[in-house]
Amino acid sequence: MKFNYHHSMCAQDQYVPLSVAAEQRGFHGVTLPDSICYPKEASSQYPYNDDGSRDFLESVPFIDPFILASHLAAVTDTLTFTTSVVKLAIRQPAVVAKQLSSLAVISDNRFKFGVGISPWEEDFIICQIPWAKRGKRMDEMVEIIRGLMAGDYFAYKGEVFDIPEMKMCPAPTQPVPILIGGHSDAALKRAARIGDGWIAAGADYEGLKKMIDRLNELRKQYGRDHLPFELSVAGAEAYSSDGIKMYQDLGVTEVSLAFRNIYQQEPDTKTVDEKIAVLDWYANEVIAKVS
Repeated sequence: MKFNYHHSMCAQDQYVPLSVAAEQRGFHGVTLPDSICYPKEASSQYPYNDDGSRDFLESVPFIDPFILASHLAAVTDTLTFTTSVVKLAIRQPAVVAKQLSSLAVISDNRFKFGVGISPWEEDFIICQIPWAKRGKRMDEMVEIIRGLMAGDYFAYKGEVFDIPEMKMCPAPTQPVPILIGGHSDAALKRAARIGDGWIAAGADYEGLKKMIDRLNELRKQYGRDHLPFELSVAGAEAYSSDGIKMYQDLGVTEVSLAFRNIYQQEPDTKTVDEKIAVLDWYANEVIAKVS
């Protein structure tokens, strides 16, 4: 089992000391969320909390995850950086491939790319990307990004994209794992069909078990159940050694720990020292007991 620390969109001056402390205490990585902006007027609902409300995000400070990962890679040695998740379909694939290649190179292959389709139509409007065919667009983007990061000349012609032959340099010495996020059946199918893993945005144990069972079923259907596959989850069970063992029995490979619930709009009042004390507790009471 691997353990990822989620900073929960803390103050910018806390990211470095908290990441260094997490690394020193046996955490394997940190997870980095993504949001472009908060539209003043919107009709879309947020799919990962009970009432669909998104008001809690209005003043949450999201730092661009590509920039934050490069910043934290410079002050750590072993931490991996996983986006959880980047809204891929509102971006341009060649630019994303260049960012990923650069991050993989400068971090010595310590970057994992968690991606999803934004649930908000407003994100597409703001970024001037068509809402229509967004699923097909994302599927093609994954193919393009993998092809461009391979280090050779690559061209692509699909339903959405038509890219002439080109090459990017430098290329990573290892493929960047692409983990697919989302709880819908379409997202689970995409993860099983083209992903190197799946990221859950948080669910109760029974919900996670149901989705993981579905993923295993789909991977067999697609003939991909023999390939390595990461299962990255967040949930209440992750905060105890007994809960971690329950996740292990499901095949979960890593958990993400956020010690503050932003969905409930809890104010971030803890100091760095207080947050490090929580990391100490978790390292001693959970990581040490299941490692």
